[in-house]
Amino acid sequence: MRTDYPELFLDDATVDRYREVVYAQGSYAAAISARQRTFLRELVSREFAAPPAHHDFACGTGRALLMLTDLVGEAHGYDVSPAMLRAATDAGCTARLHQVSAAGPVPAPAATAGPALVTMLRLLLNAAPEVRDRALAFAAAALPTPDSGLLVVENHGRTRSVRHLGAWRRRGAAWFAELSDGEVADLLGRYGFRIVQRRGCALTSRGLHRRPVLRGLARAVDDRLAHRLPGIATDVLYVARRTG
Repeated sequence: MRTDYPELFLDDATVDRYREVVYAQGSYAAAISARQRTFLRELVSREFAAPPAHHDFACGTGRALLMLTDLVGEAHGYDVSPAMLRAATDAGCTARLHQVSAAGPVPAPAATAGPALVTMLRLLLNAAPEVRDRALAFAAAALPTPDSGLLVVENHGRTRSVRHLGAWRRRGAAWFAELSDGEVADLLGRYGFRIVQRRGCALTSRGLHRRPVLRGLARAVDDRLAHRLPGIATDVLYVARRTG
């Protein structure tokens, strides 16, 4: 497990690779992103009577912000990396972008009126504990009451999943980070959030998509079944609301 991701993404070349290789058209990550976009747009349309403010913490290249541009009243992206924020602007992101510090006081959310949606995609899994705590403290400040809106976080390495079979095969060797549903619920609970919905965005693993003979089948399985089976999904979105 790596804990130096904030430092990695300060480099323009790394950011370019993240955008052009990891999220290349037709890639495993791009397919997951498309499913997330569908769900988030459905969620905003269903749960908010009026366009909410959107706060995307660890916004990176602006992927989540771009998913919802036409459905929100205003949008703000927050990231420690100026290279990521430049990439978001280059991608056409029109949200207000805020460079935040990686340490020190918890970044304050921009002042907005009415309910809000806070998103955190591809953050929790590989973040150090103190980074997770800063992120959830930010979310709690943006969503102080149950009526303030919704928080959506991603776990792209869920423990009970096909991806975990790789860890079982390599017992005793280094393996990627993993998070269970319970660990995510405990983390959110410490900051006054309760999970109200889970949405599976992939059942299969990246490794299956690297094999041409299996890629089409894996994509079809994910498209048709992942949203129905969050309990065994590899990639999961959790929707949470502040407790009373």
